[in-house]
Amino acid sequence: MRRATTGEAGAAIGILMLDARFERFPGDIGNPRTWPFPVRYRIVAGATPSRVVATTDDGLLAPFKAAADALVADGVEGITTTCGFLSLYQQELAAHCAVPVATSALLQVAMVARILPRGRRPGIITFSARELTRAHLERAGADPATPVAGMPEGSAFQRAIRDGDTSVPCATLRAEALDVAEGLVRRDPTIGAIVCECTNLSPHAAEIRARLGVPVFDMLTLVHWFQRGLRPERFPAA
Repeated sequence: MRRATTGEAGAAIGILMLDARFERFPGDIGNPRTWPFPVRYRIVAGATPSRVVATTDDGLLAPFKAAADALVADGVEGITTTCGFLSLYQQELAAHCAVPVATSALLQVAMVARILPRGRRPGIITFSARELTRAHLERAGADPATPVAGMPEGSAFQRAIRDGDTSVPCATLRAEALDVAEGLVRRDPTIGAIVCECTNLSPHAAEIRARLGVPVFDMLTLVHWFQRGLRPERFPAA
């Protein structure tokens, strides 16, 4: 384990990036323009979207540990990632790293469940409902019975991320995300908030909120909370 270092001039948040080539629109965790504070990125070689989403074992854990160590050596004070499926490694990475680790937007599900009115519960939108397992939810501390809706198999959204198809326009991705979110709420009227597992849904969170009228939590809400704890705002003395 490497010793953590600090430095107000540097980035507090270190982001472990998948080895991917798709377009990262403003609002995506992997687009530096998304953040009002500096962040530091490190690509995990070989951690392609298909490999990370499909894994149910610890085969990728070692390269993620190594990349996290490199970010800590660069001075970051907290580690996060660009894929919600990495909740599978939440406990192991947190135990390994010398700084706090928040792998996945799914970490918010349990908190969201506790803040909603009686009779309401969160619903999850994910990149792939077929590949989001009970283990991913449990390791994030989420109720495995939480309703889940996935982007359709063969959708432009999945193709853009799995295949690195940069020709897919943002409007197409947004339309698909809205359809999935609307379908989830229509099927289950108890849903009082949405949690977006997939970090690439964040550019569309405001439109989902406007369409459905429920709060939307995603990787951006998690990282802003995380950053605020690592670097509390200073106020002038009264």
